[in-house]
Order: sequence, then structure tokens, then C-alpha cells
Amino acid sequence: MNPSSRPPAHPGRGASYDARGVKPARRRPLLGPHEPPPFEILNADAPAPILLVCDHAGNRIPATLAGLGLDPAALGLHVAADIGAGEITRHLAVHLDAPAVLANYSRLAVDLNRHPGHSSSIVAASDGIAVPGNKNLGEAARQERIEKLFWPYHRAVGDLLAKVWRRGPPPILLAVHTFTPRLGGEDRRWHAGILWNRDPRLARELIAGLAAPGNLAIGDNQPYSGRDLAYTLDVHAGATGLAHAAVEIRQDLVLDEAGTRAWAERLAAVLRPLIGRADLHRIESFG
Repeated sequence: MNPSSRPPAHPGRGASYDARGVKPARRRPLLGPHEPPPFEILNADAPAPILLVCDHAGNRIPATLAGLGLDPAALGLHVAADIGAGEITRHLAVHLDAPAVLANYSRLAVDLNRHPGHSSSIVAASDGIAVPGNKNLGEAARQERIEKLFWPYHRAVGDLLAKVWRRGPPPILLAVHTFTPRLGGEDRRWHAGILWNRDPRLARELIAGLAAPGNLAIGDNQPYSGRDLAYTLDVHAGATGLAHAAVEIRQDLVLDEAGTRAWAERLAAVLRPLIGRADLHRIESFG
């Protein structure tokens, strides 16, 4: 080796070289300086003892991922985000004077409602749509998305939940989602569904309240089951005994502003008499 090509004996803090003495090229960060953070917080100081979360609110793809090789039209579909869920969450936060955390980036970059080791955390295809940028993804690339998108969102949820809890009783946690009217060749007849795992307290009240007018089909752990995959609720509420549930609303009902406002108002009407009820603001463990 030419002496002039050797790395310095003391390359300095943070410098690294491979076995050949070559300093590797610096990788671009996943999120650029002009891109939004992984989450958006609404009404952080709002007084209601309930936290709203929306794991699939956003459909952004970090610029460094070059759109994951997708047709741009795919980002407007249910595979990229829960259509209408973010808008419902925003309206509901206003109606209830409640804090909320919303995701800014697409579930196709990394799904915030899946354990980061789960096979559906970063998918190579979703509902028949290939995601080229996720195919044969290496461990380092996976880990970067988890570190830069997944954990910051969940830290924000945990921090805001703790803030709400410190100033009042044990809070309620409600996750807002929407679902596609047709999946796998089958129609889904429910107007909305309530998902829950072990703790039925909030779920049974929401199911009864939404179904009370008699003109809506409300699913109990339909069209998905909260007993299968509900990372956000399980980690932030189930593990600590907080009352919690997820609402799923059919997407054809919330495609426009009128639809999202109507469903936010419907949910608010059911939730208002529940917020502050002693049985929903105490720690309970369910086996």
C-alpha cells in the first residue's frame, strides 16, 4: 500500500474504515431536512382524558425511497393509507377537545400497527399490488425504517399518553382506522367495526352506541379481529390496563369531507358520555 493512501493512525471521533482501510461513502438519511417528522400531534394540551391515535393516516413515502417503485396512483389506494381516517381523527379531536397522534408516512414504508419483526411489518405486496422497493429488503434498510419511522411514532404516542395520564385519571386510548369495502373478492357488509382484544369495556359501549339507531351494521371484531394484530393498542393500553379499542369505518362512507365529518360527529356523540365514566378510567387487568 502506498503510505499516502493509508488511513490516519487516529482518524478522529466517529470515523470508520473497512478492512481495506477505505472509508465507506456516507448514506443519505432516510428523512431529509425538509420532510415532516414521522408523526403529527394535535391538541397536546387538550383536557379530555382520552388519546386518539391514527396509525395509518399518512401516505407519504420518504424521498430517499423513490416512491418504493410504485405507480403514484397506488398511494391514493387503501394499501398505502386508511382512506379518511386522518380526517376523521382531526374532526374527532376537535369535537372531544382531545389530543391526538397521527402518522405522516405510509404503512408501505413500515406498518406502525405491526411488531417490527412481523412478516407484515414491511410487505413486498399488498392486496395484489407489488411494492418493488420492499422486495428483498436487507436488514440494515429494514432497521433504518424502524428506527426513523416506527419508534419515533410510538415514542410520541407513549409520551403524549403519559402526559394525559399525569394530569388526570388513567386515560382511554382510541385508535381510528378505515377498511376497504371489498377485499379478497368478498364484500364487507359492515358500516363500521369495533376491534378489541381482552378488555371489553370501551368496545361494548361503542358497539352498542353506534348500533343504537338501528340503521348501521356494526361489527364486533369485524372485519378484522383485535385479537390478531393490534400492536398499538396492545402495547400502549392493553399492557398497562387502560380502557381501549379501535374503530374501523368502511372507506366508501368517508371518501369526502361530508362523510368524514358525519362519522366524526357520530363517534363523538357516542364517546362524550363515556369520557369521565369511572369504570373506563381505572386500571384493570383482563386474562
